Amino acid sequence: MRRIVIAGAAGRDFHNFNVAFRDDPGAQVVAFTATQIPDIDGRVYPTELAGGRYADGIPIVAEDGLADLVRDENVDEVVFAYSDVSHAHVMHLGSIALAAGADYRLMGPRATELASSKPVVAICAVRTGSGKSQTTRKVAAVLREAGLTVAVLRHPMPYGDLVRQRVQRFERYEDLDAADCTIEEREEYEPHLAEGNLVFAGVDYEAILRQAESEADVIVWDGGNNDTPFIAPDVHIVVVDPHRAGHERTYHPGETNLRMADVCVVNKMDSAPAEGVEAVLRSIEELNPRAEVVRASSPIGVEGDAAEIRGKRVLAIEDGPTLTHGDMAYGAAVLAAREHGAAELVDPRPFAVGSIAETFRKYPHVAELLPAMGYGRKQMEELRETIARSDADLVLIGTPIDLRRIVELDKPALRVTYRLEEIGSPTIEDVLRARGILVSEPALT
Repeated sequence: MRRIVIAGAAGRDFHNFNVAFRDDPGAQVVAFTATQIPDIDGRVYPTELAGGRYADGIPIVAEDGLADLVRDENVDEVVFAYSDVSHAHVMHLGSIALAAGADYRLMGPRATELASSKPVVAICAVRTGSGKSQTTRKVAAVLREAGLTVAVLRHPMPYGDLVRQRVQRFERYEDLDAADCTIEEREEYEPHLAEGNLVFAGVDYEAILRQAESEADVIVWDGGNNDTPFIAPDVHIVVVDPHRAGHERTYHPGETNLRMADVCVVNKMDSAPAEGVEAVLRSIEELNPRAEVVRASSPIGVEGDAAEIRGKRVLAIEDGPTLTHGDMAYGAAVLAAREHGAAELVDPRPFAVGSIAETFRKYPHVAELLPAMGYGRKQMEELRETIARSDADLVLIGTPIDLRRIVELDKPALRVTYRLEEIGSPTIEDVLRARGILVSEPALT
């Protein structure tokens, strides 16, 4: 029996275990390792999910102890199972595993994708923050307008009670409250609920998929980070980001997504430099010339009076994962502040407390804007305190949700929004129709 460690970040790792190792009598998973997400290590993947072969569950330990774990537990194989990391990072971890005496393995889509009885459209990306969310909402809107019932399956975000989170179904905001969702979860789920999409998420994607199939005509996979789909797609749409040109070639598994894509969406063309757009178009042509290309922008809007921004000292709050392991140094709130004449971007680092201060230490490229970290109640309170301590005149909220719904702010605030807007043709509707997902005639306008 081969002794296995799965290196993960509370998502892909659990899925790979469920589909490939849980019922394999020739493998014993002795531990998961964890990184990227706060407070995941030290927990246990419970026996209710791991199965009868794991009466005590499976421990989740910090990744920085991998070498000792391999040696102490006589581990035969380390399986890499998380996303949005450089190719160099993947092999640095591989070198640790190999030097400690284990084999090192990457599992491909064929070994980990589930088959669906319904048509599947997957939306993935080459990096976190490329624009998957607005692309997914656009896809879902096109499908709904064609009279199809849509179930959005969101990449896992199991940060709470894993047994309770085995299968999650969200139809109303009250469902998010009942599940005690974190900021990170709400940022992904709320925009879908606002547009009338039914959302599924959780831990056990075989069970999640079967429930979604019973309620929907079409399954839409809403990817996380730059991970590959958990569900085998009939149409695979991959978003590339010309603000980070070159990353589509150097990050895992984003390059895999690009090479697999049926359709590539070149997003943010309204704000990206021309040379960045040209570079990602060259990458598509060289790495996947069969892919169809949709050109798009992400126009920014301000809810409220944008004139209030002019001359103000502004605290810009942006999506947390996009800034941290996504390596972006700015987002929609920063762009809105510049466009509307803010006097200054307030540096939040002197005011940061607790885990928010630690985030700035861990990701030194993040400056003069605040990542909306909210992986739990304590971190949400530290985010609130950091905002309150700052000396900003105005807060600009550039996150996918309105933070004011869950974090009490003591300063004036405006919300910045963004959407996907195709440029020319083909459009999202065009590519879905050409691939048989839409079979009705286009609506007359």
